[in-house]
Amino acid sequence: MNIGERMVYRTIKRYQETGSAKDKRRSGRPITARTPVNKREIKGRIQRNLENEACSKPHQSIEALKKSLVAAWNKIPQDVIDKAVDNFSKRLKKCIDAQGGHFEDK
Repeated sequence: MNIGERMVYRTIKRYQETGSAKDKRRSGRPITARTPVNKREIKGRIQRNLENEACSKPHQSIEALKKSLVAAWNKIPQDVIDKAVDNFSKRLKKCIDAQGGHFEDK
């Protein structure tokens, strides 16, 4: 097997400390963009886009508005939503690096 000495040492130490060879739970930033905060941000953006499209004309009733919102939602392909969620953390980092200024998202 191609396992380094350091990895073996760490695994033995972890087993002695915890009684298990499983990795310890890590704190800190999740490795995924699908965190609750990011999901809320994406949801807010989607809602604003829906409102812009569905409310571009006046509606005669709440039911007409609901139908317009559902139609606007159904027009958004799932892959567009998935891509927006997956790219959010990368875009957020670029924004932070630009200190809130202009940045290219390529």
